[in-house]
Amino acid sequence: MAIDKKRKDELVTEYRDLLERSSAIFLTRYGGMTVKEMEALRLKIGEANGQINVTKNTLLGIALEQTDHVPPSELLNGQVATSFALGEAPALAKVLVDQAKANDKLKIVGGMLGNRVLTPKEVESLATLPSLDQLRAQILGLINAPAQGIVSAVTNGVRQVVNVLDAYAKKDENAAAPDAAAA
Repeated sequence: MAIDKKRKDELVTEYRDLLERSSAIFLTRYGGMTVKEMEALRLKIGEANGQINVTKNTLLGIALEQTDHVPPSELLNGQVATSFALGEAPALAKVLVDQAKANDKLKIVGGMLGNRVLTPKEVESLATLPSLDQLRAQILGLINAPAQGIVSAVTNGVRQVVNVLDAYAKKDENAAAPDAAAA
């Protein structure tokens, strides 16, 4: 079904807006998926702070050019759905990879991270990266570890000094006790 010039302009504007707000895009083939399967996929992508659109390849290519991206022409052919990572790219990549494994009708074609075109293998690798919150926790753990080591070393040093002083005190008491018993 042909669409008029006004609708094409609206779609290019919509795609351009999504591209400007996205940290990455992922392209998938979805031929043979039912409406129910697509809706389930949309929900999961929404939970990962993403959005999936069945895009017109030529119009997406125009939007990519307008946002100073190099359109991956080798990926923009056939029946393509574009997922826009409006949040963290690894979270959306993980959803897509998991869904592609669960449903053989969904195939990851590639993607774009900035101006870099990603292969399906690179999208899978991106999906294995930890989330931003996990990275923050790891960094805090690394920062906290030396502080805990210092506290532990100081505590052990103080404990050793206290033990030595306690041993001298007990030695003096034991030495004084026989003198008192002899008198």
